[in-house]
Parts: sequence; structure tokens; C-alpha cells
Amino acid sequence: MSGILDILRQEIQNQGPISIHRYMEMCLLDPSFGYYRKRDPLGAKGDFTTAPEISQMFGELIGLWTIKVWQQIGSPSRLQLVEFGPGRGTLMCDALRAADMVSRFPNVVDLHLVEVNEKFRNIQRTKLSKYKPKWHEDFTGVPNGPLIVIANEFFDALPIRQFERRVEGWYERLIGLNASQELDFVLSKKKIDKSLVPARHRNASFGSIIEICPAAQDILVQFSEMIGLFGGAALIIDYGHDGGFCGDSFQAIKKHRFHSPLENPGEVDLTAHVNFGELINASKSETTSVYGPLTQREFLLRMGIQTRAEVLSKHADEETKECIHKSLRRLIDHREMGEVFKVLVINGKEMQAPPGFEDYNALGFK
Repeated sequence: MSGILDILRQEIQNQGPISIHRYMEMCLLDPSFGYYRKRDPLGAKGDFTTAPEISQMFGELIGLWTIKVWQQIGSPSRLQLVEFGPGRGTLMCDALRAADMVSRFPNVVDLHLVEVNEKFRNIQRTKLSKYKPKWHEDFTGVPNGPLIVIANEFFDALPIRQFERRVEGWYERLIGLNASQELDFVLSKKKIDKSLVPARHRNASFGSIIEICPAAQDILVQFSEMIGLFGGAALIIDYGHDGGFCGDSFQAIKKHRFHSPLENPGEVDLTAHVNFGELINASKSETTSVYGPLTQREFLLRMGIQTRAEVLSKHADEETKECIHKSLRRLIDHREMGEVFKVLVINGKEMQAPPGFEDYNALGFK
């Protein structure tokens, strides 16, 4: 029996069923037992693999994207470069290596890593020591100034709330204990205020489930305000939908396979699909613009990933060439990560369209 399960049972017995938001928060971030606190879940021996671990090309292109944005905002002498959930530091290491091609750029960067995992912090400390990173539990410690934010597969792990429509109204979906004292889904005894439900879904069919992520909205508001005041951009890459999805996307992954989210709490990765419509609404203001979402496939193609693959392959042996093109397929093929992953950019209102979105209109403030 895991320590977090004992804590969950005790809290439910004492206070009643808990929200999915509370459950995810405890399972992922509990200081002693949280999934993200002390383990390395990445790679073939872990639970999942992210795009930066698949190929160096991913991080390199993000590095070039970062340079172009810095140039768009006038190449300021100091830049706050922030990555949310940097994992092993692979993306940022590849990005800054590519950015080294512009000699001045690394010298202007103040690197900030929003990371709660001490094991990952130690890996990042080694990989990125040249750039003297600073670590934060959240965004609040990042100083004001021109800002570029990178968030790859970060928002899908933020805690969500779920609401279910019944004939009598909307109720919150909670987690309680069944007769066998096992974790189980239950509904709140009282109806929720329907204003919590996005307007487009308030008349959804009976039995429908919708999800919201208050933590994502709060984070977007924080760095969007700084971007609007000081200039810069945020690049968000994750799997999700445009806000039209109605259903249960709460899931768990263990050893690269789907797993029941209520089994082995603290030992599995808990995620939910990102609502990009929600992120767009939280980001738009009188001082910011939003672009996207584009599919990851289209974004990487527009950033030149095929050309980069050809350059890497030019003098490689056959085995390495096959590895490069296999990685390329994983990143852009519609049957792999190419379609399900989306790319969203928030930038200052006065900026031109960000790299990769040159012929797209901004989603302005309304």
C-alpha cells in the first residue's frame, strides 16, 4: 500500500470525497510521495517519452524560434528565458546550443526553470551549468522584464476539475471510497453553480462530462501580463483540443501504457487533454495577441525540420540516417505526435506574427 493512498483514504474518511483537482495535486506533488517529486519517469525505462528526448531537432528548432522572437522584440540586453517542466533539461540544452550560433544571445539570457523534481534539478544543474539557471516552484519568482516562455508537455499535468450534467443540473465529479474502501468516482451531493461550466457546454446532453483547469488559467494570466508589459512571447506545445471537446480525458500512464487513474496513486503519471480554447481566453488581453493552435506537424515543418533532418543525415551512416528519419516521423506523422499535439503562441500586441505563424491572423482581444 502506497503512502499517498493512506493519506488519501484518511482525508476522504475525515472530510468526505475530494475533487479530482485535489487528487491530482496530492498524487503528483505531495512533498514525500508525489509522482513528480523524486523520480525520472522519462524514456524507455520510464513511463513516457517527450519530443525533446526523441530527437535533438525538436529543441534546436525551438532555440531558433527563441532567437527570432528575441530579435523581433528589439534584441534587449537582458531576457528572462523561462521553461516550465524542463525534465532532464534536454530541450533547453539543445535550444541554447542552437542559439549559440547567434553569439550575443546566450550572454543576454537569464535562465529560469520552473521545476519541482529534485532529481531533474540535479540533471539540469549539470547540463545547463554554463547558463547559471535559477530554479522556481512556480512562475511568481521570475523577475519582470522581456520574457520568453517555453512549455512543452507541461499543461497536460496540471490538476483539473470535472463536472457532469444530470437532469437536475451540473454536479462535480469527485473521488471517494466504495464499500471495499477502494478509490471510486462519485458525484457531489449539491449542484454546482453553472457559471463554472463554459457557456458553450451548459446545455450539453445529460451525462456529459466537461473539464476545466483553473491552474492553467492562472499561469496564463501571470505570464501574459508580463509579456504585455515588457514584450516577448510564450510557446506552448501539448496534446489537446480547441475547447469543443465534451468528455472525460482524465487518464494515467505507466510503462508507456494506459492505466487506471485511481490505481497506484503516486506511482503513475496523471494527465488530461489541454483545452486550448481555455488557454486562448486566459491569454487574450488589450496588450497581447494569440496565434494558433497549429498542429505540431505544421509548426515543425514551417520551422524547417525536414531541412534540418537532411543536414544531419548528409554525412551520417545508414543506421544513423534511419534513426534520424524514424525520429522525424514520430514528431510530425499524423499517426504519431504530428496531429494530436498542438502549438500555441502568446506575444505582445505590437509584435509581428511569431515564427511559424507568419501568414496567420492573431486572435485578438474581444
